[in-house]
Formats: sequence, C-alpha cells, structure tokens
Amino acid sequence: MTRTTFNRLREVKDSLPHGSSAVIAAELGITADDVRDFFRGGASDCSGKLGNPGYHVAPGPEGGIVTIEDTRILEVALRIAWEAKNGL
Repeated sequence: MTRTTFNRLREVKDSLPHGSSAVIAAELGITADDVRDFFRGGASDCSGKLGNPGYHVAPGPEGGIVTIEDTRILEVALRIAWEAKNGL
C-alpha cells in the first residue's frame, strides 16, 4: 500500500513514453484499459487479474490524497519512466 497525491500520479502518467499502457498491461497480464483506468483514479472497475486498483481518494492538497492498495501498476510505470528518462 502507498499514499501519494492525485497530481503526482498524473505526473507519473505524463512521464511515460507513448504506448506504455500496453507494455504495462502485457507485463502484468491485464488490459491496457485497466492501466488507463488506474491513472484516471480507478473510476471504473478493472476487468483484469489485478481486479479493482484499490483506490481511496481523500480530499487534500494537489488533487487529493490517493491510497493505492495494489501498487504493481505504479511500480512498473515508475520503472518504465525511469528507463525512458535514463535512455535504457
């Protein structure tokens, strides 16, 4: 479980190279729509193996405080963003 702000989650999404949703989905065995839903705040139910992303958004600074129970999508996204930034 991790806590972040909704704005920080958007920054991670914006730092991903084009096509990253499909890469994340393939690595985790879910759909690209599940990945997109995750970065939209988990507004709709996920249909993949991860199930609902386990979001809880509480009012707060920078778009609200987001508690994420299953962090696998975020972890893969952060790795991809780091690799893209460092030319790997």
